[in-house]
Amino acid sequence: MKLLIASDIHGSAYYMKKLTAAIKEEMPDKIILLGDLLYHGPRNDLPKEYNPKDVIDILNSLKEKLICVRGNCDTEVDQMVLSFPILSDYLTVFTDGLTIYISHGHIYNKENPLSFNKGDVFISGHTHIPILENIDGVTYLNPGSVSIPKENSPHSYMIYEKGNFIWKDLSLKEYKHIEI
Repeated sequence: MKLLIASDIHGSAYYMKKLTAAIKEEMPDKIILLGDLLYHGPRNDLPKEYNPKDVIDILNSLKEKLICVRGNCDTEVDQMVLSFPILSDYLTVFTDGLTIYISHGHIYNKENPLSFNKGDVFISGHTHIPILENIDGVTYLNPGSVSIPKENSPHSYMIYEKGNFIWKDLSLKEYKHIEI
């Protein structure tokens, strides 16, 4: 199964359109969104072309492929306009013999982990910083942010396929890779 994993769109129609172009190129089986879909949040500047209504339309057009968790900026009001569930704090995906936990990262994270086993993978967003870290046999990953990257990281997403996690910028250029 090929997964495209992205986080922290924060209502940017500009970067959502770039992500949509990447989705068309990548042709994933499923798209995992790690939260903070529509609202920019009180700590962030407005992202480029901030237009949550356009982002709503784009996301709803992808609803059959979406698996989503709630970010700290996502609310019940957002759920009312989206045609797919977004309010789970975490979800578990089983593929290719891997157990992959997904969460936004503001509740569950490496400082406050779920109950993991060695070999599990935990993917979160929230920090807007791409991460690859192994702690006690658990692999912690972060795809970075689609619209508001931090610490000079690119506007990015991640691909998972057959045990490989690949970080890419929105021009589809690979910049990090791990095989599990």
